[in-house]
Amino acid sequence: MPVRLPGHGPAVDDPLRSPASVSSRLPRAARSPRQTRRHDLHPDHLGLAARHDARTVPVTGDLTAADRAAARPGRSVPPDVLVIGSANADLVVAVDRRPAAGETVLGGDLVVQPGGKGANQAVAAARLGARAAFAGCLGDDAHGDLLLASLTAAGVDVTLARRLAGVPTGVALISVTPDGDNAIIVSPGANAQVGTGDVERALRTDGGADGGARVVVLQLELPPPVVAHAAVRAAGAGARVVLNPAPPAPLPPAVLAVCDPLVLNAHEAGVLLGLRGPAGPGAADALLALGPRSVVLTLGAGGAVVADPAGTTVVAAPRVTPVDTTGAGDALIGALAWRLVSGDGLVEAVRFAVRVASTATLRPGAQPSFPHPDEVLPAGPDR
Repeated sequence: MPVRLPGHGPAVDDPLRSPASVSSRLPRAARSPRQTRRHDLHPDHLGLAARHDARTVPVTGDLTAADRAAARPGRSVPPDVLVIGSANADLVVAVDRRPAAGETVLGGDLVVQPGGKGANQAVAAARLGARAAFAGCLGDDAHGDLLLASLTAAGVDVTLARRLAGVPTGVALISVTPDGDNAIIVSPGANAQVGTGDVERALRTDGGADGGARVVVLQLELPPPVVAHAAVRAAGAGARVVLNPAPPAPLPPAVLAVCDPLVLNAHEAGVLLGLRGPAGPGAADALLALGPRSVVLTLGAGGAVVADPAGTTVVAAPRVTPVDTTGAGDALIGALAWRLVSGDGLVEAVRFAVRVASTATLRPGAQPSFPHPDEVLPAGPDR
């Protein structure tokens, strides 16, 4: 039967059968003049279909024969974590306070960094030691170069990253206040062109239930009907689905039923529960009643609440003085996915992931702040 996210366009036919692409076009984002070092690769190394032009991919060094073999479809070692998601260039400005309607305020120098929820979550998992793969779409601009360079440097498999001629890479406009809090506006760009064909290619190349990724991570910065298709399709292939409904939108029962866990913050929980504002810590049980197999409700400095049929557990976060909270939720999700693959139970995985997220708030930016294993805060310190 069709799977459709309310208020988000046409339904996708049976997600276990239909490869039809659902996408939408959005206004082009401004292009950056930033230039990066490039290294030519054959399009097969990026998994590009024959109809797409060959693109150049920036790397930090020459690729070895082993690197090239690992990047080809049909690789013998599948990823631990497959992220089907968004990639954005983060345009970050520090401000003393955010402007009111009709007001102009001065900010600090513009900083351009790699971001986007999908790319962030893949980098976070890879930096902690996971074999992570990213599937999504990028433009043929300098922002796309920046993102592929960052993914590659972190060790993420970019075989399934598709570059689109004449389409801008997604951009996130981010303001950061002195307390480390942020506000974000996203222009999806190439992310809006991800279709169910990309999902089918990712799961087919990944190997599905027969030796493929054990965890598939999704967010809502892609066309929501495509996310619905990916969630049901991945679960049908035997993967554990971790879904982050951000930006928030109502989810159909067929999608909620395969989330294990549904990971969301208080604002996103409020939207899913139909509240007028953010949900409180006690909302985890109400979220579980919506139908997911398990829930992780993240509370920033308050840690997280884990709910599943066995009960509800509160997980405290280390006390830190944050520098920038951008990407902390993505760091948590990447770490959570990695620990689930490693065999941790959900509560144990969340305890580790909360520490990773707290560590990420101690440095500016999203991907640049994500820790390696030896940088993760130990359990229980006050920093």
